Amino acid sequence: MITMSSMRSHKLVLFFAISCLLLQEKCIDASVRLLCKQSERKALLEFKHSLQAMDSSGDDALSLWESEECCFWPGVECNSLTGYVEMLDFSDQLWVVAGTISPSLLKLHHLTSLNFNGNDFNGSLIPEFFGSLKNLKLLDLSNANFRGPIPSLLGNLSMLETLRLGGNGGGVTYRHNFKKMFSIGKLEWLSHLSRLKQVDLSFTNLSNANDWSQVISHLPFLEELVMTDCDLPSISSSSPSSANHSTSLTHLDLSANNLPSSAIYPWLFNVSRNLVSLNLSRNKLKGPIPEGFGNMMDINELYLSDNLLILAENQVRGDSVLNEIVKLPYITVLDLGYNLLNGSISKSIGQVSNLQVLRLVGNSFNGDVISEAHFSNFTYLQELDLSYTYLTLKFNSGWIPPFKLIQIKLCSCKLGPRFPDWIRTQTDVEILDISASGISDSLPYWFWDPFQRLKYINISFNQISGTFPNKSIPVRHLDLSSNNFSGPLPHFSLDSMNMRTINLSKNKFTGTISPICSITGQSFLVWLDLSNNLFSGVLPDCFGSFPSLTALNLGDNSFSGSLPSSLGSLTSLEMLSLRGNKFSGELPLSLQSCTKLKFLDLSDNELSGETPMWIGQRLSSLVFLSLQRNQFRGRIPHQLCGLKYLQILDLSVNKISDTVPPCLNNFTSMAEKVSLDRRIEHHLSDVVSFEWFAQVQVRYVDEALLTWKGTTQSYPQLGLLLAIDLSCNKLTGEVPEGLSSLQELVALNLSRNFLTGKFIQNIGHLRQLEVLDLSRNKFSGNIPTSLSELTFLSTLDLSYNELSGKIPTSTQLQSFDPSSFSHNRGLCGPPVSPNCSMGDPPPGKPAVGGEGDCDEFMKWFYTAMGLGFAMGFWGFCSVVFFKRSWRHSYFRYLDDAKDWVYVSVVLLKTRLVSRIRALSTR
Repeated sequence: MITMSSMRSHKLVLFFAISCLLLQEKCIDASVRLLCKQSERKALLEFKHSLQAMDSSGDDALSLWESEECCFWPGVECNSLTGYVEMLDFSDQLWVVAGTISPSLLKLHHLTSLNFNGNDFNGSLIPEFFGSLKNLKLLDLSNANFRGPIPSLLGNLSMLETLRLGGNGGGVTYRHNFKKMFSIGKLEWLSHLSRLKQVDLSFTNLSNANDWSQVISHLPFLEELVMTDCDLPSISSSSPSSANHSTSLTHLDLSANNLPSSAIYPWLFNVSRNLVSLNLSRNKLKGPIPEGFGNMMDINELYLSDNLLILAENQVRGDSVLNEIVKLPYITVLDLGYNLLNGSISKSIGQVSNLQVLRLVGNSFNGDVISEAHFSNFTYLQELDLSYTYLTLKFNSGWIPPFKLIQIKLCSCKLGPRFPDWIRTQTDVEILDISASGISDSLPYWFWDPFQRLKYINISFNQISGTFPNKSIPVRHLDLSSNNFSGPLPHFSLDSMNMRTINLSKNKFTGTISPICSITGQSFLVWLDLSNNLFSGVLPDCFGSFPSLTALNLGDNSFSGSLPSSLGSLTSLEMLSLRGNKFSGELPLSLQSCTKLKFLDLSDNELSGETPMWIGQRLSSLVFLSLQRNQFRGRIPHQLCGLKYLQILDLSVNKISDTVPPCLNNFTSMAEKVSLDRRIEHHLSDVVSFEWFAQVQVRYVDEALLTWKGTTQSYPQLGLLLAIDLSCNKLTGEVPEGLSSLQELVALNLSRNFLTGKFIQNIGHLRQLEVLDLSRNKFSGNIPTSLSELTFLSTLDLSYNELSGKIPTSTQLQSFDPSSFSHNRGLCGPPVSPNCSMGDPPPGKPAVGGEGDCDEFMKWFYTAMGLGFAMGFWGFCSVVFFKRSWRHSYFRYLDDAKDWVYVSVVLLKTRLVSRIRALSTR
């Protein structure tokens, strides 16, 4: 028995050993076998052939899709047990996918996730076969540049839990003039996706989706809904959708839909019981903030900015509804910016212990005073935005706030006149904006020391004075404009990744600007404005270090010398202003490489040479061109006529000769009614901290300095003024009749030249003309009757010509001063004379213009002064020389005057010595 039993046990052991060996061999074989299914590998290769995927260096990003193991290909994930492809994810990659999507994806029968977020399919339609991917749980086509109607077949994806179609057609940040790529009719197909938890349809056209609220209300598992800027139709209060059945919704974003209060409140307060985040910004909510917001007990984030809400006092309890909102136990973000809130802010707001973000920007709390009591319990506050509220912040000296702010935005609040000391304690701050805050003080010695994380500084439009320490300023955005800073140019961070924008304009900085050359390497500097200071010297030839620079303003300083050739390396430059300096010499040929220039102002310098023809050939995007007050000579090159976007051309006060080019009618922006840039703006959105997603929106506007209606002024609204100024030159010949085809022209100044011939016969075609100055030329003949058709004309000067005949009759022309027509030959009629029957008025001497005429007054002034001095001096000498008695009297007078001066000085010295001795003996 024992032997038999022993044999059986040995057999069992042997069986188990062999089984383990077999299993181990099987496991080893399994590890050697490929996980990828060959049929799915083939389908993926077909899918690849219809795509283009490029990385930042221009290489094929899908070149790794060649190995046998497809489960390890970039963007592909397989089930670790079965080997079936379950996920295709092309989002957040270092490369961009484009092209078309092959139906071979239908062969991936186990695909559950398809993500093309952040790619570019060039406006192609969403493939309808997506509706046949029955196992999909996630479909993300957001920001992938799809367009057209959303196929209703997507309603067949019954397993879908996440659907993101929003943001197609460009980055979400720049949506100002965004054309929606998706147009959706009814949303009935969405109701079939009963498992949905997350839906993003932002920036789609839902203007015809009258059933949207009803469909959303019947998705039982929906947790997150984003429908930003969808043109949502209003909800009728009698609609069945107003009785909401969804209880799972926690995040709701209906911002930028122009929804009125009556349309959204009934539906909203039915769904609000579990809401954690609510965004109703940029709608048409108006009136008092309803008490229903105070009942959202689970709310963490409440965004109600850009509406028409007011703070109405509660008739029963005597406090505002805002007090009810801030009592919500979990509220961390409260955004009420840009509403119609006014009155006073209760100190009870300081009891919100969990608040991290408080935004009241753009409301009007004129005269209200904020003290430390308002912030008494803000232990966790990280962002404070009270900009444009005009609040007065008055804190006791030595106050230490309970919070550590990351963003301080107090533009246009009253903080001064002393620099606020409490800011010194905010050592974690990354964004600091205290511009236009009434500070009239010197910059504290400690300012640059405690802020190691500071990325954005705006202290502009104050009266802050002082100089800067001799150390680097490590910030990304620096705006110190419109203050009283002095001394040399500050040293900026040597870390070239830091500096993005620098604005030091309208201060009293002196010396050279050579320190900018210390920002070496691949700099990311985008704007540099050093205008309206006291800088001098020659420009350093180091602009090749700034390949990303789009705006450079060095105007109104005292720079001299020639322009450095390295300016031509600024191939991204859109704005260049060097006006109001002492630059000399010819324009460097390298400037023609700045082909993106829209704004070029070289006025008020000493530049010379012929007007470069390459301006018209290479700088074809120019909107503003001013070479005013230089020494340019020669003719106006006909190549300038190729500037079809040009809105303002100013070549006045130079030595330009020859005739006016007949091709000026090629200026399309002046000849046709087209959509113009009302201003040339540069926008920059920069995330200065990814940890807290601290984002700044920086804007720079190119302002033209123009002589407009006789006054030189800054003029930022370029699109409202279309002007040609060729005055004070040496132009000859007749004015081309084609000039009358510039029907959108607002100002035309050809004065002080040597132009001849008849008046522009079709001048009446310039219906938008407000300013016309043809004075001090040699125009002859009659004034055309079409001049009376210029109903907007407010400034007219035809004086000092050889015009004759009757002045055309119109209310407009007869309202001008007679001096507008003076010094012409034979002009008659109102306003020069009552009528023409009295005979011609005596001819005035026609005075012509030209360069010298621009300085006519000064020439006559100095001539008269010289003649007066000569006559007075020699007249006096002649009398003294020839009349002996006068000569003796004159020299006797000089002797007496000398004696009087000597005695007066001696007496004064004696008195001072006596007083000093008396004081020393006390």
